[in-house]
This record gives sequence, structure tokens and C-alpha cells, in this order.
Amino acid sequence: MEFSHVSVLLDETIEALRIKPDGIYVDGTLGGAGHSSEICKRLSPKGRLIGIDRDEDAIAAATEKLSAYSEQVTIVKDTYEHMPEILTRLQVGPVDGILLDLGVSSHQLDTPERGFSYLTDAPLDMRMDREDSVSAYHIVNEYSQSELAHIIREYGEDRFANNIAKHIVEARKKQPIETTGQLSDLCRAAIPMKVQKTGGHPAKRTFQAIRIECNRELEQLENTLDGMIDCLKPGGVLAVITFHSLEDRIVKNNFKRNENPCTCPPDFPVCVCGKESKGKALRKPILPTEKECEENSRSKSAKLRTFTKK
Repeated sequence: MEFSHVSVLLDETIEALRIKPDGIYVDGTLGGAGHSSEICKRLSPKGRLIGIDRDEDAIAAATEKLSAYSEQVTIVKDTYEHMPEILTRLQVGPVDGILLDLGVSSHQLDTPERGFSYLTDAPLDMRMDREDSVSAYHIVNEYSQSELAHIIREYGEDRFANNIAKHIVEARKKQPIETTGQLSDLCRAAIPMKVQKTGGHPAKRTFQAIRIECNRELEQLENTLDGMIDCLKPGGVLAVITFHSLEDRIVKNNFKRNENPCTCPPDFPVCVCGKESKGKALRKPILPTEKECEENSRSKSAKLRTFTKK
């Protein structure tokens, strides 16, 4: 299947990165290279782009899409979590801009055998890197009821987490839960019908939760933002596109802390903790236009936040 993904907030992101022709940029979630191809168009022969992704389908698609810029582009199969180490290995110093476009890609959702979607019946998988040992099947069939409830409540923000986890555990006693269709049906059975009529697809939140757990999405984000800011040159920009409140909260709080890291009590006349600001965050997130939301429904929840290094 051809790798297709509509890049969200494309113009806004490119504008926020303030591309310098001779600059060095990192796309930590390369995907189909929609954002990266626009960055490359603005680079001179001296400019450079490093693209990172853990999905082999994305790597193949991006390599083809960026083939015209092969002299300026380096593509690495890895997670953005290892960005500082990757840049050190490539002997790349501080960079001018870093981009993260978080969440699941259209290609991953629309390829049934990847097991990301609750709309088609397929083997439970959800791994962004299919070489990873833990899949959605492992989580659904081996996590305890309390672990499942915790994940669905925290990562899916589903108030019926306990009941969904109970239904999963009861069902797997009889036979393993092997497909997205089976899991979707269990979610449907666990949520009251009157709620289903107004609350969207009953499996949406559970699938999100299991996908986040499977790919360590929030853990990676939490662990990596500080290191990315440290990888920037003075004046360099970190741009992050999020798609749900959990991601956005992590980015917002991290940027706020890096802008105002002082831990002194409010009544201290002067700062004595010695922690200095690393830069400035954009006050409010940039949201997609009404036109973009109409043309691409998956953009509706997107938020772009930026941090500019001092």
C-alpha cells in the first residue's frame, strides 16, 4: 500500500521553523516526509536535513520522496528519543530547527494489517516499529486487569476503563483476543448504549490508550524534550504538533519550565537557585484553519507549540 499522509499545519510549521537556506534541521517523526520535503525545498546545497522514524514503511516512502535531495538528507531508522545520540553519531553540532509531528499517521491507520484502527478487523498489532517485541496483542492478553484499567483511564481518558478492562479479562479467559474487531466489540459491550449514542465510537479511547502504551509515546515525549532543546543553536526552534490533551500538556508544561525554570519561593526578592531560562515559548498554540479542518478531519485536534532557544 502506498504511504499516504496529509501533513497537518504544514504552512504554519514551516513558517514557525524560519528555515535558513544553509541551516541544519531534524524531523524526528519523518513519516511520509510531507514537512521534510517542504524544508528541503528551502535549503541550499549547504543545508542539511536529518530525518528519523521507527516505521520501516515511512523510511521507504520518505527515502523515495526526498530522493531529489539525497545529498542534503540523512535518514535514520530509530526513535526521536535517541536524537542527541543520533546527532553525535552523525557528527552534527547544534541544529537550527527540530520538528515533531506526534501521533499515528494516516498510513498506519488506513493499513488494516497494522492493527491501529477500530474500523477494520485485523490482527492486534499497533507497533510503529514492527521489530519491537511488545504489541497490542501482548498488552491486551497479558496485562492484569488493574494495569489495563490504569492505561485506559490515564491514556484513553475513558471513564468506563474499569468495566472495559473487566470485559477484556473475562473474554480472554475463554480464548485469546487476537483481532481489532474482537477488542472493539468488547469495548462496545462495556459502555452503556445511551453513552455510545453521543460519545463517538466506543473503542476510540481504548485503542488510543493501548497504542500509546505499546509505543511508549508519552514516556518518550516526556524524556526527550529537554535534550532536544539542548540540541538547538541560539535562535533555533523546536516545533511540536500534538493531537490530544495528554501530549499537549506535556509539551506545554515542559516549554513553560524551560522558559521559567526558577524554583525559588515567590517571596524571594532575587533568584538564588541559579537556574536560567533556556528560551521562550509561544504563548498560545497555533491551531488549524477552518479550511484545513474541513479538508482533513484528522487535523481538528492538532496544536502546534514552539520553543525558541536563547
